[in-house]
Amino acid sequence: MLLTYDHSLDGFFTAVFEVYEYKFENPWIRKEGLPEPALFGGLHRVITDAKKAERVINKLKMLLGENGLRMIVYGLLTEEEHCEKPILDVIRYAIAHPQKKVLADMTNLSVLKLERYNKQVNREKHRMEAFVRFRLIADSVFVAEIEPDFNVMPIIAKHFRQRYQDQKWMIFDRKRHYGLYYDLQSVELVSINHQQSLDKLSNLASDEAFYSDLWRIYFDKTSIASRKNSRLHVQHVPKRYWKYLTEKNFF
Repeated sequence: MLLTYDHSLDGFFTAVFEVYEYKFENPWIRKEGLPEPALFGGLHRVITDAKKAERVINKLKMLLGENGLRMIVYGLLTEEEHCEKPILDVIRYAIAHPQKKVLADMTNLSVLKLERYNKQVNREKHRMEAFVRFRLIADSVFVAEIEPDFNVMPIIAKHFRQRYQDQKWMIFDRKRHYGLYYDLQSVELVSINHQQSLDKLSNLASDEAFYSDLWRIYFDKTSIASRKNSRLHVQHVPKRYWKYLTEKNFF
């Protein structure tokens, strides 16, 4: 049975609940809008239900702990087309063997794949936390644009709220067309028209260019030419991030 859901975390967990609720055999969970495999004889469209999702989340916390639940969420954030299959396999494995340390079983291919997903997303999370560069726009909001390989926006919000508590900011994911907005009180996920976002970014505060130049000069002057290692630098700061780094761009 093929189950399709609305791309949300709650949608996926609702689908997991309904796998057991309706006792589907050979279930396959897949995001809506993707090509449907011809091998499946039945299709079940999942309607996201927060209560069902919460019951699954609580069950997973009991079986796998907070770390296990985080790994599953990170796996879904890869947005890989078939990521739900190994994740569902791990969940079914854990439910079938509640006394077993499932995530330590590296002989299981689905557990190995989930571990790989977790490392990829965790690495991208830390890179986004390190490489985000804010620019001050005219209405006293600091704005940054990113294009992460994975959908890390939901898991970087806590870092930036703790680090920049005293200023309004927005981080916009150009690839997924939504962002995080902090108004000094709370962080919200917001959908923003991409062109409107770019137009607003161009309306910089009058002294933003000056401070950007100072940062680039500082970066240049503190670099030691004789110790330059371009290969190592690119390894730690891949070129795909450079267009959003102030020190890599010049007006």
